[in-house]
Amino acid sequence: MERMGDSAGWAAGSGRAAAGPGGRGPRARLSVAGCVAALAACGPGDVADRAVPARSAAPAAAARDAAPDARARVVTDEEILAELGLAPDARARVVILGDSLTAGLGLAAEDAYPARLQARVDAAGWPIEIAPMGVSGDTTAGGLRRLDWALDGDARLLLVALGGNDALRGLPVEQMEDNLARIVDRARERGVRVVLAGMEAPPNFGAAYTSRFRAVFRNLAESRGVPLVPFLLEGVAGVPALNQADGIHPNEAGASRIAEHLWPALEPLFRELAAEREAVPRLR
Repeated sequence: MERMGDSAGWAAGSGRAAAGPGGRGPRARLSVAGCVAALAACGPGDVADRAVPARSAAPAAAARDAAPDARARVVTDEEILAELGLAPDARARVVILGDSLTAGLGLAAEDAYPARLQARVDAAGWPIEIAPMGVSGDTTAGGLRRLDWALDGDARLLLVALGGNDALRGLPVEQMEDNLARIVDRARERGVRVVLAGMEAPPNFGAAYTSRFRAVFRNLAESRGVPLVPFLLEGVAGVPALNQADGIHPNEAGASRIAEHLWPALEPLFRELAAEREAVPRLR
């Protein structure tokens, strides 16, 4: 149905000629009676036939309905890969949470014990990444504070190698035990397996302190049911040929010895991780 404000349309509809220039004159005027008569002459069917179809209503409604769903969330690449049964990363991540021993203080990165472990893993052909998270001077409290971001990514196994600086500073044993327990518990809550590497306190703090310090690692491993390497520096501590001039940090040979010492505890877990990862289809 044409708009009532369109004079030309209404004139054509009534069979009368449109007005000349100026749009005025008697023939351009449509009386009220004529309008009523014209409307009366149109039956219901004529009006319906001449109605403008609502072409844009349905698409607009559909757009409104679809818009909230489209904006609700964005499907990530990881979700798409998971739906397809594909792994976004081909390697399982093993995090070593430690101090300057893990950071390889005084050594090239490729000579530190985490790199030596990586070399063994690579030689075995296992899809595993060793991720050293060592901070010089760090205590168990510092390790606890940075645990969450250290485990970001595809972390599957955590080796806790902290406590040496707690011992050197003579920090309360109970505090160290609480920090280590929280590290273990929080990692396991995230589905990350844990291995605990123990440390020894220097004898100058007395026999009682060193005994209680040593017991923390053993008791925690037993109560949490996690594997324990009793002393990270076994066979290295106190051996001049395996340490740098400071007598504390291992040299290249000492770092290699630490990796060799850790291997029996880690190797079975590495095998399990490799088997799990190989069972997942990967992007080629």
